[in-house]
Amino acid sequence: MNWAGFIPAALLVSLIPGANQLLGLSNAVRHGIWYALAGVGGRLAAFGVLIGLVMGGVGAVLVASATALNVIKWVGVAYLAWIGFAAIRRAWRRPSEAADAAAETRPATAGRGLWPVVVNEFVVAISNPKALLLFAALLPQFTGGTGSDLDTQLVLLGIAYLGIELVVGLGYIGIGGRIGMTGVTARTQRRIDGGTGVCFVGLAGLLAADNVA
Repeated sequence: MNWAGFIPAALLVSLIPGANQLLGLSNAVRHGIWYALAGVGGRLAAFGVLIGLVMGGVGAVLVASATALNVIKWVGVAYLAWIGFAAIRRAWRRPSEAADAAAETRPATAGRGLWPVVVNEFVVAISNPKALLLFAALLPQFTGGTGSDLDTQLVLLGIAYLGIELVVGLGYIGIGGRIGMTGVTARTQRRIDGGTGVCFVGLAGLLAADNVA
């Protein structure tokens, strides 16, 4: 295995701001570090599924199928757009001054369980066709050998990538957590929601315009 080539490549891929990293940062600001960490768990579970598909040979079949990739692509577009417009809708709400004050003093996680945060991250990750293409193209490049030895190497590389993704995700969450701990006012939160929503809608547009097949 070519660890010297794999680790920098995987680190670079993981560091690039994408939908999941943005979602992790946003979760940390809105709901706190522990909720964001749970969301990262959902992301890693999705990536684990995709890596498993690549190891089982299903990934190659999906990558070779324009129809399958397009279905995954448009599911991803719809979900990213839904998250984006939901954030923009929150930002456009105009609460009264009393509601503003109440929003500033209550926890961001009030009335919200961990499960929606985990599901959001999982669906965003699993419905991104570029993630499947990434694993199908990236992991095999750094292997050597055939048969069971190749399978073992893919497992090790997959575990290593998940570890790198976790470390980078913790970095994004740390940034979001520091922002959240500064005491985000309701007005600032609306601005954050609006900016996050625009970013997600933009990511949905970029994915829609990209020819992944």
